[in-house]
Amino acid sequence: MHYLESPTRNLFFTGKGGVGKTSMACATAVRLADRGRRVLLVSTDPASNLDEVLGVTLSNKPTSVPAVDNLSAMNIDPEQAAAEYRERMVGPYRDVLPEAAVQSMEEQFSGSCTVEIAAFDEFARLLGDENATADFDHIVFDTAPTGHTLRLLTLPSAWSGFMDENTSGTSCLGPLAGLQKQQAIYHSTVESLGDSSRTTLVLVTRPEASTLREADRTSDELRELGVENQALVINGTFEARDKSDPIANAMEQRCKEALMAMPSGLAQLQRTVVPLAPHGLVGIDALRLLGRTEPNGEMARNEIAGEERVSILEALPASALIDQLATQQHGVILTMGKGGVGKTTIAAAVAVALAERGLKVHLSTTDPAAHVSATLAAEELSGLTISRIDPAEVTEAYRQEVLRTAGDGLDEQGRALLEEDLRSPCTEEIAVFRAFADAVAEGEDGFVVLDTAPTGHTILLLDSALAYHREVSRQTNEVPESVRELLPRLRDSDFTRVLVVTLPESTPVHEAQRLQQDLRRAEIEPFAWVVNQSLSPLVVKDRILVGRQQNEEPYLREVFTQHAKQAVIIPWQLDPPIGIEGLRELTADKASC
Repeated sequence: MHYLESPTRNLFFTGKGGVGKTSMACATAVRLADRGRRVLLVSTDPASNLDEVLGVTLSNKPTSVPAVDNLSAMNIDPEQAAAEYRERMVGPYRDVLPEAAVQSMEEQFSGSCTVEIAAFDEFARLLGDENATADFDHIVFDTAPTGHTLRLLTLPSAWSGFMDENTSGTSCLGPLAGLQKQQAIYHSTVESLGDSSRTTLVLVTRPEASTLREADRTSDELRELGVENQALVINGTFEARDKSDPIANAMEQRCKEALMAMPSGLAQLQRTVVPLAPHGLVGIDALRLLGRTEPNGEMARNEIAGEERVSILEALPASALIDQLATQQHGVILTMGKGGVGKTTIAAAVAVALAERGLKVHLSTTDPAAHVSATLAAEELSGLTISRIDPAEVTEAYRQEVLRTAGDGLDEQGRALLEEDLRSPCTEEIAVFRAFADAVAEGEDGFVVLDTAPTGHTILLLDSALAYHREVSRQTNEVPESVRELLPRLRDSDFTRVLVVTLPESTPVHEAQRLQQDLRRAEIEPFAWVVNQSLSPLVVKDRILVGRQQNEEPYLREVFTQHAKQAVIIPWQLDPPIGIEGLRELTADKASC
């Protein structure tokens, strides 16, 4: 790992969901700690799985990792941070102001903006206030998937700029007095991000065309933010050991082609290449082995006993799942799961299969990092339409609508206050949420297949339905019908079908389990699980792939026996599932047996 030759104090790991940011961040933190450096490992991802990887229960305070001297870790939990932030703002007034006034203040701090600023408040304290981390030599940030990370990194400028320009003393967060004292830390955070002597941004990617393009875009956007000190980790490269294995050969060839077509900007960065691991990267021992490619003795067996593969026989054929979805003739199908599990691909495959059955289908996404049109390779299919909820577009449309409606009749000062309010960073969250509700409403007239954002963001988006009325009424005094009907539609199993997408690995399966629990708390019952990119249905000979195939079995068994009412297994594809024909292969009968 070249970036560890002269490591800076702050190390950020970012990249598209599922590329291995957590594994790389954890392995880096362990190696630095093993050198005797005092390290704090921090997750800013609302869907963090640091606890599972490190084998320790974490909170929003530094916790020592027993298996590694000198290493502490923590999660910045957005909801918990919001609750603590809200209490800091409201608590001092509980016995001073009337109860009605206190309740009004609590209302002001109940929106999505409070969650955003509270989580950032913690982040800024760690990065911008060195006194808060004086006990550590290095801070390693395991950040959220690309879209969320970029938003997090732009928040120092967004929030400090908003406060500098705001003249009314109020915002979507209520009074700004509680934020003004933080400005010095926010400005220090901006400086730290752009200081190459203090901060390194490690872009993690996989040897796949889409993730390399995503990393290249991220790199450019970070440079625009002033973050110049960047390093590149290409995780999961593969070279076939057994040339008689067609799966191994195809995997090697796909890897080589992607690397040869690497964008020129990425090719300029200092690069670390990490081979595909034959085992799961959970536990300190596995993290210390990161980069080794030889399976251990237990993983070197050449076959899996028949009784251990029984879960494959229990899988629902992919075509049968499509048949079940098609029976309702209209409604919403949501693909949900951890970033990088293939939600976009599965959503596109489902949309293609339904359209080929003669049904009207609209495919869209609420994930700013997803590219459904690229998955379809710009091909067209009768009955299928495609769109993307573009944050910039829907935010501007929302601003103009609010100014046209709520701003109508206001005097000059009132309109200025409204425009100021609409410049707050949370306006985008409101606009995207409303666009999501509008997309769901379209399911009344046909099928809408929504490729949703990674798990944590998706749940925050769904949860915000309850707070949305308060947020919108503050600006417009109106709530669209699509928003009023959203939760009833999502809870209607005859209208909304949720497909939980996962990979046959520890972290994605357990993340999907937590997602299912969150959905059930919201009274939304998943329809089926889709286990994507599995080697288990295939015949493999290469010892690395045999090791990975064996590693899948306990997680497949867990899905079928503990979590899913019904599940489909989609095997790893010899050809990339791009374009109509490639997507059609995913839902063919042979794809799940």
